[in-house]
Amino acid sequence: MMVAKVKIGDKLVGKGQPVFIVAEAGSNHNRKLEQAKQLTDVAAEAGADAVKFQTFLADKIVAKIGPKAGYMEKVSKESVYKIFKRMELPREWHRELAEYANKKGLIFLSSPFDEEAVNLLEELGVPAFKVASGELTNFPLIKYMARKGKPLIVSTGAATMGEVGEAVSVIKNEGNKKIVLLHCVANYPAAPEDANLLAMRTLKEKFKLPVGYSDHTLGVAAPLAAAALGAAVIEKHFTLSRKLPGPDHFYALEPGELRAMVEGIRAVEKMLGSPIKRPAKAEREIRRLARRSIFAKVDIPAGTVITKEMLTVLRPAIGLEPKYLENVISRKARVNIKQHEAVTWGKLR
Repeated sequence: MMVAKVKIGDKLVGKGQPVFIVAEAGSNHNRKLEQAKQLTDVAAEAGADAVKFQTFLADKIVAKIGPKAGYMEKVSKESVYKIFKRMELPREWHRELAEYANKKGLIFLSSPFDEEAVNLLEELGVPAFKVASGELTNFPLIKYMARKGKPLIVSTGAATMGEVGEAVSVIKNEGNKKIVLLHCVANYPAAPEDANLLAMRTLKEKFKLPVGYSDHTLGVAAPLAAAALGAAVIEKHFTLSRKLPGPDHFYALEPGELRAMVEGIRAVEKMLGSPIKRPAKAEREIRRLARRSIFAKVDIPAGTVITKEMLTVLRPAIGLEPKYLENVISRKARVNIKQHEAVTWGKLR
């Protein structure tokens, strides 16, 4: 059975609804409350539906000793643990940020990475939980989120279809069917040739759930293409400036680009229209003026048997369509038809 729509706050997400646009602030607050608020301002001014942060503690997400991703190596020589420690969003800021977002007309979301984070977000009244790609196989945490009864927006970066299926089953087995899947490529930035946007269709057909796209490519081409392919949700990282220090700034959108993405997605929604092929209302005039019809090439007196040489096909379409040319030939003119006058059935016998 198809789950066509999921309600997140006051927004319906899914078939026939506007794209739910999540401006992903993530860790780009640089552990500064004022910067987090500025990011919220940018998301609101851009016209996003939600602003999303990440709720984690370094001690609960990563080992103190271990390898780190190549993109992190480029931005800092510190250990992964130290990088995450600097990226933590203090938990005492969450309520203030959530209230600030709500005042700005935004839905406040965050990705929880431990059970205490889930509890905190639940207390704040978030309308949904975001499951980060890295937590897709963390079934204990996913189960804990699912039991809260809120919708789960599940990113599927680096996942196989089998792993996505297992996560979906885990959530449903907890009695929660309010799931939105996000196709995602967990590389930072992701190359255009890796975006694989058609996988959204596969996810939708397989799981009968609303499907969207969490984007890590550079620029806005991929989100616009995803919207054109029917993405129910678009999530995109943004920053105040790509020059700021930190692992997630350099590939994120700057404020003007985020606004352009939102405007582009809204334009795409209008462009999609319906599956029915028919003339648009705006085409009515050009349909008449740019198409041709049958005209008299010379004066044709009443009673004359019409020959091909007496006719021509010209714009506008105010007479018989050119497809009727053979039907007009050999008929008699009922009335005088002047040169350059359109030929109609009423003028023929």
